[in-house]
Amino acid sequence: MDFDRHCAEIVTQAELLATELADADLTTPVPSCPGWTLGALVRHLGAGHRWADEIVRSRATAPVPDDQVRRVDGDDSGRLPGSWLVDGASRLASALREAGPDAEVWVPFHYRNASFYARRFTHETLVHRADATLAVGLEFRAAPDVVFDAIDEWMELEALPPHFEFRPEKREILGAGRSVGFESGEHAWFLDLDGSAVTWERGRRGAAVTVRGSLTDLVLTLYQRREAGDVVGDLELFKLWRTHVRFG
Repeated sequence: MDFDRHCAEIVTQAELLATELADADLTTPVPSCPGWTLGALVRHLGAGHRWADEIVRSRATAPVPDDQVRRVDGDDSGRLPGSWLVDGASRLASALREAGPDAEVWVPFHYRNASFYARRFTHETLVHRADATLAVGLEFRAAPDVVFDAIDEWMELEALPPHFEFRPEKREILGAGRSVGFESGEHAWFLDLDGSAVTWERGRRGAAVTVRGSLTDLVLTLYQRREAGDVVGDLELFKLWRTHVRFG
């Protein structure tokens, strides 16, 4: 997916959430986000869009306060604020298009350009839509190319070396012969844990443990929104790996 598609998809995912859950009870607990109600999730997501919008519009070169993103308390007595959610997503998409993919802005990692926020908030919105739909008992569906890109992004971000600085205990997943594969039909990903860092690539390479399922199953498994279904190989390694996965 390219930059323009990411910009469009931020709005598409917000619109889908707003439409699919228009009549949902905002007090509904969200099991995949412990302690959150549906209202809290929507407030978090909408604030996140506005936080990223401020970074991009101001061409921020340093962190922008994210208190609003983290403080999710609020009034859950009314209807889902769909228009507010979509407005924030639209503002972010507009700011991104105006800036262009190569505009230099502050990013938590090494990317340093606006394209990071276009892709990140596509999948931030996608996954929180999954949280919301699953919380109210609806089936989560998404376009295969969007889910494929979400898996690619997850692999890329989860393998970043700074994770070992934030959580040194993550090094426990590394070891000789350790690897985790993910397969969905013709698509496959390979996480190599046999070294001093996590690396990844597309394709099948005879992993020590492999997870199989639909693309949707895989992305929900990676984000720990669903238990893995078909897992073959070293199950203890898979359990160890899962306990050390934190991105998302």
